[in-house]
Amino acid sequence: MNKQIKPIAFYLPQYHAIKENNEWWGEGFTEWTNVKKAQPKFKGHYQPHIPLHQNYYDLSNHTVLEEQAKLALEYGLYGFCFYHYWFNGKLLLETPLHHLLANKTPEIPFCLCWANENWTRTWDGQEKEVLMKQDYSLEDDLAHIKYLIPFFKDDRYIKIDGKPVFLMYRTELHPNIKEATEIWREEVKKAGFDDLYLIRVENFERNLTPSLHGFDAGTEFAPDGKYSGEKAGKQNMLSYVLSKVLHTTGIKPSAKFTNKVFSYPTLVKNMINKPKPDYKYFRCVSPSWDNSARRKENATLYIDTDPKLFGTWAKKMVAYTKANLPENEQLLFVNAWNEWGEGCHLEPDEKHGFVYLEELAAAVK
Repeated sequence: MNKQIKPIAFYLPQYHAIKENNEWWGEGFTEWTNVKKAQPKFKGHYQPHIPLHQNYYDLSNHTVLEEQAKLALEYGLYGFCFYHYWFNGKLLLETPLHHLLANKTPEIPFCLCWANENWTRTWDGQEKEVLMKQDYSLEDDLAHIKYLIPFFKDDRYIKIDGKPVFLMYRTELHPNIKEATEIWREEVKKAGFDDLYLIRVENFERNLTPSLHGFDAGTEFAPDGKYSGEKAGKQNMLSYVLSKVLHTTGIKPSAKFTNKVFSYPTLVKNMINKPKPDYKYFRCVSPSWDNSARRKENATLYIDTDPKLFGTWAKKMVAYTKANLPENEQLLFVNAWNEWGEGCHLEPDEKHGFVYLEELAAAVK
């Protein structure tokens, strides 16, 4: 195994019931609620995604995370990047992280990504029917970093040159982000660290020099919709136009026109050939993407996903990482370990078993 390449998988903690979700979505709601309801939208559409052995786990049980970590490490992952939800001191879905900190197990490196969007009923960060709102202030930024420091002090916390690695999902939403980073850096230095290592996720506002927001680097977030290419089916324009006419006239409605359906092979080709930015930039790969479990209409999904193609993509990104980043900074992100509601998971399912994990392990050797 190449010890320098460090694949880190984004990790969603929404697999345990919380009071707020019970109130907003119904008693006992977790991510599995949507996943179990999913249905194919057209012929050949892979839904529902069923975890291997129908393992619909509950993350309030810490042994689940211990088992996941063992599996992840066995297949070449370096660690997890947990989404962390902070709303002016209000925490959501914090139980698995608090268990992780308290138990000192599992022995897996980890870091945090502040998922700083509003929580809404549309699941995608759009400002409609806001359930939990982000209000930014420098006072709150100080309280936030003080909360985070015990995580940073954990021996398992991922660091670069002794600096804790902290990601932020949407830096552009914070009106005073540069000042916030100055507060964060000052506080971690008071806590005994040399500095913070800040990474901004490029999912919405891309190609922004990270230092403008006080950050050290950017990371790609796959799949990058800017590189999806044409909607699937448009390659054969005659057939596509005919299908669309049949759909619009109601003769033969098709979910391919009420959802955004793209080609995974086209995405992979475009992501591999993406221009290199002129700042420090971590790459990201994704086994698939299909958020139709969360959306009745207007879902985004990729068809013709293929484990071998994922493996090829991962190998290319390993090569990019080795060529473009210093040995001590060779992080490679994977979206995701367990985004089941977005059809985006390394965790084994009934259809593919362990094959995506096997492809990742082969890529990082």
